Amino acid sequence: MRQTWRWFGPMDRVSIDDMMQAGVEGVVSALHHVPTGATWTAEEIAKRQAEISRMKDGSASGLAWDVVESIPVSEDIKRQTGEWKDHIASWKLSLLNLQAAGITTVCYNFMPVLDWTRTDLAHRRPNGATCMRFDLIDFAAFDIHILKRPGAAESFPEEVVEAARKRFATMSEDDREQLARNVVFGLPGAAESFSLDDVRDHLAAYAGLDEERLRSHLIDFLSEVAPVAEDLGMRLCCHPDDPPFPLLGLPRVMSTEAHYRRVLDAVALPANGVTLCSGSLGARPDNDLPGMMERLGDRVHFLHLRNVTRESEDVMGSFYEAEHLGGGTDMVALIAAALREEDKRRKAGRSDVSIPFRPDHGQDILDDLGRSAQPGYPAIGRLKGLAELRGIALALSHPTEGLK
Repeated sequence: MRQTWRWFGPMDRVSIDDMMQAGVEGVVSALHHVPTGATWTAEEIAKRQAEISRMKDGSASGLAWDVVESIPVSEDIKRQTGEWKDHIASWKLSLLNLQAAGITTVCYNFMPVLDWTRTDLAHRRPNGATCMRFDLIDFAAFDIHILKRPGAAESFPEEVVEAARKRFATMSEDDREQLARNVVFGLPGAAESFSLDDVRDHLAAYAGLDEERLRSHLIDFLSEVAPVAEDLGMRLCCHPDDPPFPLLGLPRVMSTEAHYRRVLDAVALPANGVTLCSGSLGARPDNDLPGMMERLGDRVHFLHLRNVTRESEDVMGSFYEAEHLGGGTDMVALIAAALREEDKRRKAGRSDVSIPFRPDHGQDILDDLGRSAQPGYPAIGRLKGLAELRGIALALSHPTEGLK
């Protein structure tokens, strides 16, 4: 398993030097400043590679850009409206330019409007650490009373609607504004940000688009780009929905193993694969992460290893981002399944034996609390997670017969 680390570019509060000291082997990055739908040029790709290759003092880092996360998939592509065909053409050109630069693994997602959703970006834990949290009552209060989406109350159980009404009534104006900012925060480092009116406009553009139609649009997109990736020797890996259940009246198509299986079978090319995110999928109680790694393993091209603690066993429920070895996912079992998959690949003579993983997100601890890094991407919290995950992989890779 190849140890990687997400980096948002020179504006990231966590530096290349920090990654070097964490013992990272490769970097996960993207050209967040390039507008969605535009081609990633060879020049911009080379610039990011150069930034990754040097430490603050100019000396060589020895690190390379291993995984792209992400080339954005435009709303036009998801809806098949406007300039969607031109955007797919740009996506293909971006793949060509990345492959020419030696970068062959590309993560993406197909979530409408928002890339991920949380209600609290700095939820305080009893030990003083902070983490990201999704509170269903707060989200319902946002959806029904702040965004005022038509029909929003019908998306939640009656008891949640009533609890949201009471909570909204106790919120100050500052509380309401902060909740709205948190919900629409989207992807850190993205070129785009959303106002409430932007969100309303985007939601209106998805009116009448159901799960089956969104899935068919994803399959159409992959039918175009996956053959290009296959010819180039590249791997595409779709990130799951985050959270893995419908929000804002929008459909979800990558929230369960069954969702993934339908898309993998529809475009049955090795290049069409999975980003197995244990945090996103783990927020849903009916997702078996070690089992998914076993059954989908030959198409898993990238791993996000993080953990969440679910606050109920409902499919749509509250959760917070736990320590990497806390939460509801058995991380030892998941890593063991990943190592078994690598062994299968080794025996089959595959070139992609080592699956890249990154310690996804992390709690803000120690000096992280004053660093103001991207929410979910602290230095020390991720360092702690990487050390724990690395230790599990190392222990499982070395039998203990000699210690008996």
